[in-house]
Amino acid sequence: MHLQSSSLPSSLQFDFISDGYDQGGFAQVGNISTYLSQMKTIGSENLKELIQKYNSSNHPIDCVVYDPMIQWVLDVTKEFDLLGAAFFTQKCSVNYMYYHVYHGLLKLPITSLPISIEGLPLLELKDTPSFVNDPGFYPAYYEMVMNQFSNIHKADIVLVNSFYKLEDQVVDSMSKLCPILTIGPTVPSFYLDKGVPNDKDNDLSLFQLDSSAINWLKSKPAGSVTYVSFGSMVCFSMEQMKEIALGLLGSGSNFLWVIPTMENKNIPKELVEEISSSGKGLVVNWIQQLEVLSNKAIGCFFTHCGWNSTLEALCLGVPMIAIPQWTDQPLNAKFVEDVWKVGIRVIVNENGIVTREEIKSCIRKVLENDVGSEMRINAKKWRELAIEAISHGGTSDNNINDFLNKLKRS
Repeated sequence: MHLQSSSLPSSLQFDFISDGYDQGGFAQVGNISTYLSQMKTIGSENLKELIQKYNSSNHPIDCVVYDPMIQWVLDVTKEFDLLGAAFFTQKCSVNYMYYHVYHGLLKLPITSLPISIEGLPLLELKDTPSFVNDPGFYPAYYEMVMNQFSNIHKADIVLVNSFYKLEDQVVDSMSKLCPILTIGPTVPSFYLDKGVPNDKDNDLSLFQLDSSAINWLKSKPAGSVTYVSFGSMVCFSMEQMKEIALGLLGSGSNFLWVIPTMENKNIPKELVEEISSSGKGLVVNWIQQLEVLSNKAIGCFFTHCGWNSTLEALCLGVPMIAIPQWTDQPLNAKFVEDVWKVGIRVIVNENGIVTREEIKSCIRKVLENDVGSEMRINAKKWRELAIEAISHGGTSDNNINDFLNKLKRS
């Protein structure tokens, strides 16, 4: 991970606690269940030591903001009688669904369709998170996801990376269960309200950035480029990568495709060469996504629908083509297509493959058809609402102030 510390405020300090596997994490232990169990045991003790260190200094800790995926942090927090604020980095809708599963309000396996949950649209099985439609596939992760709600009732505040108007019905429903504050979108101010002009990126990157794409985009007409990126964890088969490549080439549109180095082996070399020689496409290993999405040349975003990517596209008014894979992505794709109406979801064939013809069709619909025009109008609307939420007096701005006021009173 690359941390651009030179741009961070001097008041921000980083401390680290050991998970017990400092030499290699998952790879060192070889078993995710064992890793998570040991991380809880060792991490709890190390977090206690860190809190004690600060409580003996001139800057004692008042509040611990934690990711509910490591719910044991709240138990440690309460041992010291501190405020505990859960911070859900996924949207309210997926967490509300997990809450229903954890408390037995939605029984697994699902036998009755469509699924009806207050505040959510009617859902088919393909719309549900992977931990709901196939809980046995990732048992250790399933347990971690569901255990987020084992002690959430003890949290003083529940922060969510979303904004009220984006999920108003589910926020209202979930607020009856826990003290929710939507504080998103957590997108750098430069791309939204510009309240902090120098706030242009998150200062963190898993990979070294490639700036060649920005120069390439400058040469393309407005709204003509399909930006293709499936995050850092999605791994497609060679067959699927080939179909994606041929679909992009066959669409006739310009496209910028991010293929992380680790994924290069899954796309035939001759196809990469064909893309390069076509004059239409550019392949890079990584890019600053917000900088790309904010570029006028971008006409649509072909995405796995991870929440960060989805929210960034909404904030920058970019329509989407959704190819969800696992975790929260299917539910995000459902909202993209049917609730927010800012994109379309690809159709998977009987062999589990999205064909080149399907990809060509989706790109043309978004870039060229009247359907795409409606998506662009809706995407612009959601961008404006995102800006409204974080601007002075907006819902997220007010919620952040409420959170800070609660800290002052503690």
